Amino acid sequence: MSIKPDTKKAVPTQRVTEPAPIPDFAAGPAVAGKSLAVLRVATGFIFLWAFLDKLFGWGYATPSKGAWIHGGSPTKGFLSGVDAGPFQSMFHTWAGTWWADTLFMLGLAGVGIAVIAGVGLRLSAAAGTLMMLMMWTAEWPLALTTSTGEATHSTNPIVDYHIIYALVLIALAAAAAGNTWGLGRRWAHLTGDRTWLR
Repeated sequence: MSIKPDTKKAVPTQRVTEPAPIPDFAAGPAVAGKSLAVLRVATGFIFLWAFLDKLFGWGYATPSKGAWIHGGSPTKGFLSGVDAGPFQSMFHTWAGTWWADTLFMLGLAGVGIAVIAGVGLRLSAAAGTLMMLMMWTAEWPLALTTSTGEATHSTNPIVDYHIIYALVLIALAAAAAGNTWGLGRRWAHLTGDRTWLR
């Protein structure tokens, strides 16, 4: 009696496995909220620092003798130096006026404090964007040369740092970035249905 070998061998089945998921750290809501909070505080500090330096003349952008508390003008140097674009004469007229100085300083302080605290981000975005657009208009990066014929050295005729700051303020307000590490939720409770105040 002969034993026939079993020619039918079991074929091992192959399992198709999905690749291990790659963690998406940037998409996590907690990380995104914290990232926006850091951006919010840093952006607010840009505005607040400019206010404090112009107020006290700490010697960075403003020398001590040019401090607002010592009779200096926060707008005179910048606006009187406008040398490009179609609004030169208007900005020269505004330079150093009490109302331009006051509005500029109130805008810097208000936007800086509100954005750092995470409150009134919509109002801050509107005020900050208006300030940045006015400063963009004063520098007029579209121009290749100044009124004296010198090169402006404009690095980008449309999007410069003023536009970036304005877009950041708008994005922070749209994302309710004051809710993380800020007073946004408390502020929203206080303002109630007046969402334009948030």
